[in-house]
Amino acid sequence: MLNKIKIILEMIKFEHTIFALPFAFTGALLAAKGLPTVGQILWITVAMVGARSAAMGFNRWADRSFDAENPRTRTRALPQGLVTPLQVMVFTAVSSGVLIFAAYMLNPLSFYLSPIALAVVFFYSYTKRFTFLSHAFLGLAISLAPIGAWIAVTGRIEGAALLLGAAVLFWLLGFDVLYALQDREFDVRTGLHSIPQQFGVRRSLWISRASHAFTMAALFWLGLLCSLGTFYFAGVVIALLLIVYEHTLVKENDLTKLDMAFFSMNGYISVTIFIFTLLEVLL
Repeated sequence: MLNKIKIILEMIKFEHTIFALPFAFTGALLAAKGLPTVGQILWITVAMVGARSAAMGFNRWADRSFDAENPRTRTRALPQGLVTPLQVMVFTAVSSGVLIFAAYMLNPLSFYLSPIALAVVFFYSYTKRFTFLSHAFLGLAISLAPIGAWIAVTGRIEGAALLLGAAVLFWLLGFDVLYALQDREFDVRTGLHSIPQQFGVRRSLWISRASHAFTMAALFWLGLLCSLGTFYFAGVVIALLLIVYEHTLVKENDLTKLDMAFFSMNGYISVTIFIFTLLEVLL
């Protein structure tokens, strides 16, 4: 059983929780206007781990037939038979239960909204079948991390939380478009939908840049809305420089550095925003 769990955690790239978790903590810091309680930090972390594990487990289950055909993904655990579809769904159900329990431990609104959050992240897995806006649905799913953390701290939905969520939505949309470039030919061949499949490489690069421009504008606006100071805006400027560098790595005629642009740069960006927001509320 432990070996199967290890395989599933590798399959869902458990370590990539770092993409969304720092933005969740950023939302919690801004909502608390300081440090949240230890209990809030604990249960927000548990909720995030449960939500992402459930989402990725369900995604791997839903896409298992496509993954078996795609040269990039056919070595994943499900197509290789290292785990069964039933085992993945049991893992997804347990992870969903972890999210719901953590939400219950936070406050009533978090608990009542947790099934809606699960519905959104599960629905994303089917969007590539009918719309090239699947990247936006993934962005919506990830944007629930900071919004959910804000609700976890305050027990209500506020405009600043939605603005931070919008920044995360377009941040995710922008880098997921870059990631999808490597599957463009497969998507065209199998009838799956994506922005690269719909618009080609050059236009997709510009859509990604425009999305990230919106993200940076939203983060600057958030700083003004929440009356934040030097540390926060320094973090946003550093994040802007990282995004600019990310886009220099990916060129229309050279996609060899996609992995670095996707995995490294976006981890740095989310962590940078969190660290400088933490410095802002502490100092």
